[in-house]
Amino acid sequence: MTSIHQTAIVDPGAELGERVSIGPYCVVGADVRIGDDAELMSHVVVGGHTTIGCQCRIFPFASIGQQTQDLKFDGRISYVEIGSRTTIREYVTVNLATSEGDTTRIGSGCLLMAYSHVAHDCQVGDSVIIANCGTLAGHVIVEDQVIVGGLSGIHQFVRIGRLSIIGGCSKVTQDVPPFMMADGHPVSIHGLNSVGLKRRGVSAAARKQLKDAFKLIYRQDLLTTQAVEQIQSWPEKTPELEHLIAFVKSSDRGIVK
Repeated sequence: MTSIHQTAIVDPGAELGERVSIGPYCVVGADVRIGDDAELMSHVVVGGHTTIGCQCRIFPFASIGQQTQDLKFDGRISYVEIGSRTTIREYVTVNLATSEGDTTRIGSGCLLMAYSHVAHDCQVGDSVIIANCGTLAGHVIVEDQVIVGGLSGIHQFVRIGRLSIIGGCSKVTQDVPPFMMADGHPVSIHGLNSVGLKRRGVSAAARKQLKDAFKLIYRQDLLTTQAVEQIQSWPEKTPELEHLIAFVKSSDRGIVK
């Protein structure tokens, strides 16, 4: 049975699933959809054309689906979509996309810690953790299983590759390749995310290939294109290595070195 606190304001047009809990002083707009077993604790504001998945938990004073801060916004309809089992902590902000029909997306099983910000048109994958005060500017892409350290700033249009980890207080202005550890102001690559790879069950063969690729890209006196050419010549490549190659080759901003 869905529970709505008597002090909450829920527009009659909002669509609530089964067993949704809306706590004290929450405000839910007309174009909001909330999935089964989701919980808005208190003082949560959800507006815009926003979809929140099943079993999400949103803590007090979070603001979801409000107007983009992009000055190009012209008032047309855009969207926010949040997957299932995602936790959004206190004072988190997630903004609508800028252009008509576009969507800001956050995947399933994510944790957005207090005061973190996901700007317009960001695409955040599954099982991503953004620590306290981590900030994604517009159009940032964060692949699955990434950890963004607290107080870090990610520049607009930057991509953060799968299973990478960014240290706290980092300034990221170029793409961070998958499976890497990045840290600093400005950020630099400090090695392979070996612990994360093991925890996620990546095979020893894949970890060995990624380590060898890291050495070519970051420890040899080679241009990135030269390193990638050598890696592509290897006779056998694991899916993880293929993903790393594709990510680096498709980088428009260049990768962090």
